[in-house]
Amino acid sequence: MEQELIPPPEAEIKTVSFWQAFLFWLKLGFISFGGPAGQIAVMHQELVEQKRWISEKRFLHALNYCMLLPGPEAQQLATYIGWLMHRTAGGLVAGILFVLPSLFILIGLSWVYVKFGDVPIIAGLFYGIKPAVVAIVFHATHRIGSRSLKNNFLWLIATLSFIAIFFFSAPFPLIVFSAAIIGYLTSKKYPALFSNGNTHQQSKKDYGAALIDDDTPTPAHAIFSWKRLGSIVLIGALLWLIPIISLSLTLGWDHAYTQMAWFFTKAALLTFGGAYAVLPYVYQGAVNYYGWLSPTQMIDGLALGESTPGPLIMVVAFVGFLGAFNHALLGSDHLFLAGAIGATIVTWFTFLFSFIFIFAGAPIIESTHNELKFTAPLTAITAAVVGVILNLALFFSYHVLWPTGFSGSFDFVAALIACAALIGLFYFELKVMYVLAASALIGLLCFSFL
Repeated sequence: MEQELIPPPEAEIKTVSFWQAFLFWLKLGFISFGGPAGQIAVMHQELVEQKRWISEKRFLHALNYCMLLPGPEAQQLATYIGWLMHRTAGGLVAGILFVLPSLFILIGLSWVYVKFGDVPIIAGLFYGIKPAVVAIVFHATHRIGSRSLKNNFLWLIATLSFIAIFFFSAPFPLIVFSAAIIGYLTSKKYPALFSNGNTHQQSKKDYGAALIDDDTPTPAHAIFSWKRLGSIVLIGALLWLIPIISLSLTLGWDHAYTQMAWFFTKAALLTFGGAYAVLPYVYQGAVNYYGWLSPTQMIDGLALGESTPGPLIMVVAFVGFLGAFNHALLGSDHLFLAGAIGATIVTWFTFLFSFIFIFAGAPIIESTHNELKFTAPLTAITAAVVGVILNLALFFSYHVLWPTGFSGSFDFVAALIACAALIGLFYFELKVMYVLAASALIGLLCFSFL
């Protein structure tokens, strides 16, 4: 970021209209690559440094709140800022446009995948991308672990979490619940263990006065009200109940569409620690329990999610599409429509609660999110998530490096691509998109000539 692009502190800050904000959120939906860290960095650069719509302190205050919630923190941060600036309509626009372009792109790419996945060019690209995904998940494990495991006790929680899921196949919700209880009870006697939780340190840079500045009074719509809370909870409950009851009554509770709605409702409430944390849960359900897609298809879906804009958790749209397509839920003549409906259903039930958390919870949690009784369970959950993600990385490694199982041959070329990707991520600190692009090109060349 060039220094001259930062407006001088004395520059006049003009009011931002709803439609000005709309255009920004629309642009953000198409450029939000790089996972949560990259997306948050883009918002900081645009909103804090360049446009100065919100101050550094208020931006980080909102981010700290979103970090405490289940769900994609970058999408929730966009929703929060949009809501703070232009009430509920602003929050809806910011949050929806963060997701919508990615949904359309993934529906299109999912169709290309199932129709042309066996074409040599497509197969070659995925041959290179999948080892890169293995490296990316290992890198995510290190990144989250280095930020979260601040002491030996949190390391112990992460280790026990890994043992539970790797050796005993413990359900992800049970791991999350157990970690929360351990965190809460331990914090009563040893609060210092949880003093360095999931927070972002405030930057000391001064970008000048902002539209929503440090001392700007909280707008009326952001002040807590029992009446407003009740209305938001009621509307949110109806937006969840009406679709799932309609699916149950028209198709039956055991129908795949209904089960997708129910399964991804649970997933939406368990995504502490970001998308990588919920992927093991999605795998356990979508692959092992429901059989909506194969392990290889799950890895391919993560590769697509990594290479498209929007939250990484949008990989669930691929899962919904493949689940409906593979089972021909609308018959063999309407495979694309079935997949598109499946992707839309899982996206709705995955992201609905993110909006409810922001609109209903922000006025409450903002006044309590620094209290240890709230942060300690979440700190313990984040530690447990590190162990779960490590298990996910090993799972992906197995299916990529031994594609036919341990009894089959080891794929040395895939291992070399994975090692190169690891070096690029850890040593050269390359962006994920560059690693994926380079790996895809190498995979295409190897697939063509080997």
